[in-house]
Amino acid sequence: MMKRTVEQLSEQLLHKPVGALSSEERGVLEAIVSRQIVADDAGELAAEQAGFGERLSDRVAAIGGSWGFIIAFAIVLFGWMVLNSKFLGRFDTAFDPYPFIFLNLILSTLAAIQAPIIMMSQNRASNKDRIAAAHDYEVNLRAEIDIIRLHEKIDLLMLEKVAKLEADLGEIKAALRTA
Repeated sequence: MMKRTVEQLSEQLLHKPVGALSSEERGVLEAIVSRQIVADDAGELAAEQAGFGERLSDRVAAIGGSWGFIIAFAIVLFGWMVLNSKFLGRFDTAFDPYPFIFLNLILSTLAAIQAPIIMMSQNRASNKDRIAAAHDYEVNLRAEIDIIRLHEKIDLLMLEKVAKLEADLGEIKAALRTA
């Protein structure tokens, strides 16, 4: 079978002119013509596009959203309160006595800084999902186009086989008539 161009594949398989193709469709057809694989790891593609701040926000969100962080933070808070009320409070040397106003300020500051960082990480996760969805579309489109092309090849082989059988049948009929 003759190798087809992007323009031919576009018209025959997608029933669109090349100018009407999306960038993903055109990329898939170009990959078919050049016999390239389109199945890359979407996670790696997203990681390649990530900057320092995005990787840092992912790391902060991963640490801040872990049980280890929650347990360690609870221990620090409990230790802070016990230290300032039971031990240092007895000698009037507590640096943050009850109602722990300095601790409240630290917690508020931490929340004010951590919340936008976690939101940045969530935005990055959304971008990863968009990249994965676009990549999945390309892979699925490639699979569908390849299936259509296989059907065409099978149909062509079947037509050739039927034509050969008809020719053989004609020869048999002719041989029977003369016999």
